Amino acid sequence: MLLTRLVRDERVPGRAKWPLLLLLPYLASPIDLIPDFIPVLGQLDDAAFVALALRRVVRFAGPSVVTEVWPGSERGLRFVLAL
Repeated sequence: MLLTRLVRDERVPGRAKWPLLLLLPYLASPIDLIPDFIPVLGQLDDAAFVALALRRVVRFAGPSVVTEVWPGSERGLRFVLAL
């Protein structure tokens, strides 16, 4: 939900949207860099790609944009912004 909101937000520049647009099909695809059936590592590569994409959005659009569209808890938001 967060990634979709950020892609649709006009305050996020195009250079920050490209990683998000590439990330969405990667997360939906059953083919991963590290297969999900490998415990921990399978999900870790997905989490690392999400963290890198969100870091780029925060860098180019600012933390206020992410804060405004964040659908989760305050604790989760603090964790994401700390990345």
